[in-house]
Amino acid sequence: MVKKIDPQKKNDFLEKSQEWQAVEGRDAIQKHFQFYDFNTAFAFMTRIAMKAEQMNHHPEWFNVYNRVDVVLTTHDADGVSALDIEMATFMDEISVAM
Repeated sequence: MVKKIDPQKKNDFLEKSQEWQAVEGRDAIQKHFQFYDFNTAFAFMTRIAMKAEQMNHHPEWFNVYNRVDVVLTTHDADGVSALDIEMATFMDEISVAM
């Protein structure tokens, strides 16, 4: 079973990234991605979906046109786990390349 990370590790990640933010009222992190157009946003989501299946760890997300809003938390752990940090890092790397 996956376990929540230490709150300090989550805070360290949030300080380092400065684009991911804590979600008010829950142990989760969020980020708003914006792309050139819908095709680019959808391509980003497709790449993330493939990684999510590989990790068996799926994001909460919402898409309108060129925007993708993401919330990451590990439901089994009832909070942010190392899987969320790994997924967030992957999303950041992919978004730069888009």
